[in-house]
Amino acid sequence: MVLEMERIIQSVVQGDQDAVQLLLDRYNTQYAECFFFNSEAQEKKKFRKNKVRYHTSDSDSEADSDDDKPDLLLRQHLAAALLSFISRPLQPAVLRSCLHTLRILSRDRRALGPLVADQALYTLARLGGIALQQDRDQQGGEPRGDQPGGRLASGEPAGAASPRPDAAAASVNGSAGHVALPCGTRDTWKECDSDEEEKEEDGEACRKEAVKVLCNVVYNSPQAQERVSSLRFLQALWESLKLWVWTRTPPSGQFFKLRLLFLLTALRPELRLQLHQARGMSVLTKALEQCLAVRCGEEYQVLADHPAPPLTKEVLQEVIEILKTLFNIAHVSHRQEPDEEEAALYRHLAAVLRHCLLLSCDEEDTLEELRGHTVNILSIMPLACLDVLLSVPVEQATHRCEGVSMDCVHMLLLFMERRLNRASKLKEKLTPVLNLLTESSRVHRETRHYLRQKVLPPLRDVGVRPEQDDSLRGQLVRLMTHVDTDVKHCAAELLFVLCKENVSRFVKYTGYGNAAGLLAARGLLNGRRNSGDGRPSCRYSSDSDSDTEEYREARARINLVTGRVEEEQPDPMEGLTEEEKEEEARRLICMINRLSREQIIQPVAVTSEGRLCLLGQMRGCTLEEEEDEEGEEEDLDLPEWTKDKQRE
Repeated sequence: MVLEMERIIQSVVQGDQDAVQLLLDRYNTQYAECFFFNSEAQEKKKFRKNKVRYHTSDSDSEADSDDDKPDLLLRQHLAAALLSFISRPLQPAVLRSCLHTLRILSRDRRALGPLVADQALYTLARLGGIALQQDRDQQGGEPRGDQPGGRLASGEPAGAASPRPDAAAASVNGSAGHVALPCGTRDTWKECDSDEEEKEEDGEACRKEAVKVLCNVVYNSPQAQERVSSLRFLQALWESLKLWVWTRTPPSGQFFKLRLLFLLTALRPELRLQLHQARGMSVLTKALEQCLAVRCGEEYQVLADHPAPPLTKEVLQEVIEILKTLFNIAHVSHRQEPDEEEAALYRHLAAVLRHCLLLSCDEEDTLEELRGHTVNILSIMPLACLDVLLSVPVEQATHRCEGVSMDCVHMLLLFMERRLNRASKLKEKLTPVLNLLTESSRVHRETRHYLRQKVLPPLRDVGVRPEQDDSLRGQLVRLMTHVDTDVKHCAAELLFVLCKENVSRFVKYTGYGNAAGLLAARGLLNGRRNSGDGRPSCRYSSDSDSDTEEYREARARINLVTGRVEEEQPDPMEGLTEEEKEEEARRLICMINRLSREQIIQPVAVTSEGRLCLLGQMRGCTLEEEEDEEGEEEDLDLPEWTKDKQRE
């Protein structure tokens, strides 16, 4: 490998394009799927991490073994040589091979030194079709949306003409000094058109490769993130994307620019805020409509183009990147109350997101990912704007409840059920849809009624514990004792809201043992509805809880703790005299005292406010009394509440 890289570097320095392309194509084929350039060192590092060591290192210095340093230096030298090489006029195929090699090298975080320099970032941006301020000044153009202070232009760019085809007007590497000569006769027009199309394809391929390199560098290097922010990459990228939106060019070829925009807004909070202030949500919503070939009509009805083009995997991936960026922007102000203009914008976006939820195509995995990101945005939108999800004409609805379309709610329910069945990464994948259904049920009566019919139907089989049931209710009840606090809370909150925040009904469907966690957290252990925890009080309808005949017959025999009918157990005190019962009570008190003193348990009681309160340490038995195996009666220093009980 060392000799091979030395040969590549030598050919690059000499400027032999044919030799460079031949060597790089071989290198790119060999390392196309390589993400660890020194696999042996990585395996050793992984092995060391799995061992119990007295000294641990927080850096990757252990992986930089002496055997790896020559390769690392060669990769850095190769990256520097290629960056200098691609600044010259090159053949399209050679340039594409060079950029492909740089993309492979940019996966190694330790070899990013040459790629994070300002000149390298400028070069990659120019090759990627992103016109930075430096390039605009050289071309004598007027910058749009790149005002001092880093502010972005929020409206339609002035004089938004059709974008100049880079490959047709100049050479592929972006240099304006190498213009392609037009063909001279009519007989060669067809050949000229073919050449122009080929050049455009080559130019598009090179632009994509350059933006891929930028994505890797920005993702892997905090230093590059800082420099990109200082060099105002976001402004230039935003102008390029707005030009694509306002000129309504075909929705293709923008995926990696959208990916770079997502990375910038995800990794740099100040860029996220800039895009939010520049009305980024409005522009990206229009981009979303353009990709989906829809438009928003009156009363937030989404109208599709006829005939609507089929949604390809490429278009769906672009939609996903837009949704991810929209989430970053909307998250900036998701806790703020929107004004009238912002509320209208959110409702417009909610209508398009409703269309995203109801989409159908052959790419099931991609469609599932798209719905996941759609749910993420809906979960942070203002609750007052979510009524748009129910505003579909009821005559077009497949699922209805009380004269309202439930198609969107039904899709969210199916989405939640699929995530429950997968049972992986529940916090990241499940909590957004749980929160969305919970808050929607709080503010929309029809949504709550429909979900209750599906999740909490009337009880019939009371012989099975709630957490052992295979239904959707059983799956949610099992999550109420999950090790992750957020998952546990979200699942319990949804069931509690579906029970209209009625404690007795909540215990009926989940069992007191499963419900105790939420009731204790909200101060509802005394059974009162008003928790006094500062939460907004919800006004629920006063309809009665309908019980089935099976439940009424078994109600008296249901164990409230487990939520099912338990088998009758023999009385443990049967056959004991009164003295033996008192002795067993004393032993029980001694054990409780010992567990309390060793802080294994803490005795508590429910206060009048419905919260748990420590009783105070029990003063109990001496060590001799605890170890007394013969059960001799002694004068125990019992708690005051025990002495009062004895006096009675």
